[in-house]
Amino acid sequence: MAKGSKKEVMFERMQEQKKEVKVVRKIVFWIALALIVAVALGGFFGYRYIKSALEPMEADSDKKVVVEIPIGSGLDTISQILEEKGLIQNAKIFKYYAKVNNESDFQAGTYDLTKSMTPDELLKSLKTGKVYRTPVFTLTIPEGLTVEQIADKVASKTSISNKDFIAYIDADSTIEMLKASYPQIVTDEVKNEEIRHPLEGYLFPATYPFYEDEPTVQTVVETFLNGTKTNVVPYLGALEEKKKSVHWLLTFASLLEREATAQADRQTIASVFYNRIEADMPLQTDPTVLYSLGEHKDKVTHKDLEVKNAYNTYQNKGLPPGPIAAPGAESIEAVIDPSDTGYLYFLADKTGKNHFAKTYEQHLEYKAKYIDGK
Repeated sequence: MAKGSKKEVMFERMQEQKKEVKVVRKIVFWIALALIVAVALGGFFGYRYIKSALEPMEADSDKKVVVEIPIGSGLDTISQILEEKGLIQNAKIFKYYAKVNNESDFQAGTYDLTKSMTPDELLKSLKTGKVYRTPVFTLTIPEGLTVEQIADKVASKTSISNKDFIAYIDADSTIEMLKASYPQIVTDEVKNEEIRHPLEGYLFPATYPFYEDEPTVQTVVETFLNGTKTNVVPYLGALEEKKKSVHWLLTFASLLEREATAQADRQTIASVFYNRIEADMPLQTDPTVLYSLGEHKDKVTHKDLEVKNAYNTYQNKGLPPGPIAAPGAESIEAVIDPSDTGYLYFLADKTGKNHFAKTYEQHLEYKAKYIDGK
């Protein structure tokens, strides 16, 4: 082969190699570009997905979702529970979000959460045992109110009339539903025919936040019952030891709530009632007479004491058939942990101070001194 021909062949091969290199470069360029676009799109859509996963599930929802966080639950378990309850979109993203923000030390317990809560609100609630949201309004129920008085309080803050409130809490269907929802609290004892209102004493006095303009009567009642559950459940063990029921506890505590003016008095009055029951004496507490009469009076007369009614503890020994008002935490605690005394009598002077006596003679002396002014 001629030298010129060899050079031409080599030149052609070099040209072909250059073309191949250009093609390879183009392929590499387009592959790299495709990868960059894919990464960018993946990052964009990944960001959008993560961002949406950290938003409230239903921004306008005020419906409560009851969540039970067991003792010893870690972040994995909590995240899974929240996803199963529909409060977060993705358990893994919520878990990593919490870890990035160094969130830990979550509290076990029962929470009333909503789908409108953000991850930050959920985390803050689970760390402190409280639900952090701005309420639309609050409703305060003072200690010692009857259900009629509570109905008036509800009517003053909501569109629920006092008549509708009473009708709801007295309905058999309501009681059956609450028995199923609150088996530790609401039992067949509230269905005693002598009881005026089944839920008397069961609507716990406190200040409650509400997160919707017009809560239903069921929401309001269950909110109050949750307050009772929170304050009574810690004493279930003590009640079991005493072989007593929650109904007994709330009934006893309601008498203290209407009689006492201070915590020390509650515990001492509780000891008086225990002592009188043990001695087979009637409790003879005036608030039960007023409840029997169904009206408020500044002074109970001798005629009032003779009223024939199951709630009248002058005419009937032991506790009345049910609570006469809503007892607070201090009264409930006083029933469980009363003072140890030998008192059988007490009376309040004109300033409201209680005077306790071990004998009837001493009680009469106090009456003459502090009531009759002799």
